[in-house]
Amino acid sequence: MKTNKQNLFPEIKKFIEPLKEKPISKERIEILQPLIYYIQNKKDNNEAIKLNFICTHNSRRSQFAQIWAQTMSSYFNIATQAFSGGVEVTEFNINAITALRTVGFEIMTEGKTNPMIHVRYSPTLPTLKMFSKKFDDIDSPSQGFASVMTCSHADENCPFIPGAEVRIPVMYDDPKIFDHTPEEAKMYLQRSEQIATEMFYVFSQIKP
Repeated sequence: MKTNKQNLFPEIKKFIEPLKEKPISKERIEILQPLIYYIQNKKDNNEAIKLNFICTHNSRRSQFAQIWAQTMSSYFNIATQAFSGGVEVTEFNINAITALRTVGFEIMTEGKTNPMIHVRYSPTLPTLKMFSKKFDDIDSPSQGFASVMTCSHADENCPFIPGAEVRIPVMYDDPKIFDHTPEEAKMYLQRSEQIATEMFYVFSQIKP
């Protein structure tokens, strides 16, 4: 598939290129397959592709997933709108933000309590405006979207997502368990890279 590398910052392109060589287990490929089917079906029918990544606090995994899904969809020239939300409002975690900065995202923070985080991955594409919010926030889609559950707690405590066409569990381990430990930075980077790798795989499987 033709890619759109020129629209990404050089440091992010440099980070993405090796991801195609990273192995993904058969178990994870099976987990990702419903998401691939959903995106492919929407594309084949010329319908808007909307993905809402949902986790309990909308602070780490769901934010990573939204940003990497949006980045990879741009990389592969697949028009997609990625969102994220939670069961409760907290704020975009600083360790997750640091992990994203490390691989080349340009990030600006606006405000103090649950600040607006402006995330840029391209010199020409729109800035992502990120903050912690509930899955049914006014800025989130109300119909015609896939709810992608990124943590088991949210999956168990959100038995029904209004307006979702399909519910797809794609769980990730929470890097929060490494907060305030010597492995904190390493494990946030690792979780970001895992999600980036899997979003790369998902969008690489979409046929023209």
